[in-house]
Amino acid sequence: MTVIIGIDPHKASHTAVAIGRNEEQLAQIKVRATCQQTAKLLAWAEQLGERTWAVESAGGLGYLLSQQLVGAGERVLDVPATLASRVRVLGTGKSNKNDPNDALSVAIAALRSPGLRSVEPANHREVLRLLAKRNHEIGRLRNIVVSRLHAALLHLSPGGISKELNASDAVRLLDDFDPITPVERTRYDLAHELLDDVERLDRQLKASHQRIKEAVKASGTSLTDLYGVGPILACELIGYAGDVRRFTNRDQFASYAGVAPVENSSGGRTFHRLSRRGNRQLNHAVHMVAICQIRQANSEGRAYFEKKVAEGKTKREAIRSLKRHVSNAVYRQLVLDAHK
Repeated sequence: MTVIIGIDPHKASHTAVAIGRNEEQLAQIKVRATCQQTAKLLAWAEQLGERTWAVESAGGLGYLLSQQLVGAGERVLDVPATLASRVRVLGTGKSNKNDPNDALSVAIAALRSPGLRSVEPANHREVLRLLAKRNHEIGRLRNIVVSRLHAALLHLSPGGISKELNASDAVRLLDDFDPITPVERTRYDLAHELLDDVERLDRQLKASHQRIKEAVKASGTSLTDLYGVGPILACELIGYAGDVRRFTNRDQFASYAGVAPVENSSGGRTFHRLSRRGNRQLNHAVHMVAICQIRQANSEGRAYFEKKVAEGKTKREAIRSLKRHVSNAVYRQLVLDAHK
C-alpha cells in the first residue's frame, strides 16, 4: 500500500500527516524548520513503507523542503494551496484551520488528484527564472528611484527634465545649479543621492543583462530564433514556463500563459472574455514579443496584426490574437528544445 504524506510547510515548522488509500490517518509529526528537518521526516516515514510526499506550494514556502526530499530520492507532488484549501473546507470533514488539518487536506488532495505535477530537481530553467525575477526587480527599483529624482529636479529647476531621464542629463542639470538657501542645499544633496542610486542600479541592470545573455546562451535554446525574442525575453519565457512537457498541447500552454480566451456563456448566449488567469509574468513576456513584432513593419507579426485589423477586429483584439499566435510559436520551440 502506498502511503500519501501531506505536508503543510511554514517558515518555522513543517507539519506532516500520513494517510492510507482509504484516507484514514496513519501518523502525524511536526518538525522545526532546521538543517535536520529532512532527516527527521525521513526517519519518521521509514516505518510507513512505500510513500509519496505531497507538499503544499512546492514552488513557494515548500520549495527548499521539496528539493531536499527529491534530492534524497523521494517522490514529491506539488499541491496548489487553493486545491488544498478547497479540500479542507469541503472534503475532509475537518474544516477548522490549523496545521494538522491543513496537512491532512494536502494529503487527501494528492490522493484524489492524479494529475498533480511531480517535483523535479532544480535545473537550468530555475536559474533562468531567478535571473529573470532579479532583472525585473532591479528595473522596478530603478523606475521608482528615477521618478523620485524627476520630482527632486523639478523643485530645483523649472520644468525639471522633460524627457526620459538618464544619468548624464541629471548630472548636467545639477552641475549648472548653484544652491543658495539651506532648503535648496538640502534638495540638491538629496538629488545627488538619488542620482547615485540611479547610477548604481544602471550598473546592476547592465550586469544583470550580461549574466542573462550568458545563461540563455548556455541553455542552447532555439527561442531566440523567433522574431522579437532576445535574451531577456527568452530568459523570462523559459524561466516562467518551466518544464514544457507538463503541457499536453499548445492550448494548455496558452491557458497557463493567460492568452487563451475564457468562456463566459449563459443560457443560449455564447460569449468569451479576456483571460486574467495564468502566469502574469509569462503573459507579459508573450505580450512584449507581440509588441516587438508589431513595431517592425516587415515582420510576420505586423502582417498578422494588420490582417486581423482588416478583418474588423479592434487593435486590442488584434494584439490578443497575435499574442496567441506568438504563444503557439513559443510552445513549439520549447517542445523542440525539450526533445533535444
